[in-house]
Amino acid sequence: MSTRSINAVLFDFDGTLAPNLDLPGMRRQVIELTLAHEVPADLFTERYIVEIIDVAGAWLADKDAETAAHYTTSAHDLITEIEMTAAAATRPFPEITAYLDSLRQADILTAVVTRNCRAAVLETFPDLLDRVSALFARDDVTYLKPDTRHLSTALRHLRCAPQNAAMVGDGRLDIHAGKALGMYCVGVLTGSSDHAALTEAGADLILPRCADFNPTHQIGVRDDGARDN
Repeated sequence: MSTRSINAVLFDFDGTLAPNLDLPGMRRQVIELTLAHEVPADLFTERYIVEIIDVAGAWLADKDAETAAHYTTSAHDLITEIEMTAAAATRPFPEITAYLDSLRQADILTAVVTRNCRAAVLETFPDLLDRVSALFARDDVTYLKPDTRHLSTALRHLRCAPQNAAMVGDGRLDIHAGKALGMYCVGVLTGSSDHAALTEAGADLILPRCADFNPTHQIGVRDDGARDN
């Protein structure tokens, strides 16, 4: 058994710091718009929402640039409208403000990495930037998780190596991205994934909520790479 110190924590937002968006509903609406533009379904069946828009926009661009531009703008406006409508009726989980304050007092660096748009995140949590070191939302970065470059951008900003950082999220893509960088990954049960899904994704620790994670403790990591739950 070896131990590592955690100096920084990256948090997902929806389902982790605040109640989850209706992502299945959003995806259905994007697919309806995409199919209405006669984009073949087999191009995007297994893709995430933004990636559906990307691949469909590229397919349309090969046929007509004006149609592709209109589709892409309409699709992004659609998901932003859904996010902003949800944000107006959503607030962070009750314990989150005090939890983030406690991490700052313990000199733990924190950042939020989310596929949601910046405006919706700050509508939900207006004083978030008073409590974390940085926010990297969809419109702040070129690459979105599960692409590891989303997390790497945040880690560079915090000047923290992946092995000294934790990724906390409710989704499998959070765990996949963090593990690919060698981060300590904490799955939480307040969002989209259950215990089995987070275990299968490779979470090192699974907790009822993110406020139950105390990164000031030494983290035990088995030398064979297995989890120490």
